[in-house]
Amino acid sequence: QVQLVESGGGLVQPGGSLRLSCAASGSIFSIVIMGWYRQAPGKQRELVATITSDGNTNYQDSVKGRFTISRDGPKSTLYLQMNSLKPEDTAVYYCHAQNRNFFNYWGQGTQVTVSS
Repeated sequence: QVQLVESGGGLVQPGGSLRLSCAASGSIFSIVIMGWYRQAPGKQRELVATITSDGNTNYQDSVKGRFTISRDGPKSTLYLQMNSLKPEDTAVYYCHAQNRNFFNYWGQGTQVTVSS
């Protein structure tokens, strides 16, 4: 089992920055990929960024150059640095992890609101 707990969401003005954190615990040795997803009201959950166990990253086109995914320690804490935020970035952001058996784990989500 893997437990994921997000933090760092909030209200920010357009153009501002936020950093999300995701603390992982449990069987973290089994994780092969971690990432951030988001879900806006009335929309499907979408991938924002991922990072593999060997450090390879992948981003949704709309966040490239603005968001940075990173990891502190082998797999214990995941971050998402979000700069130049736009109103369309408003969503609930979820931390995700997948283990070597393709089992998926999700955090409870943290709200990010970009508004003036």
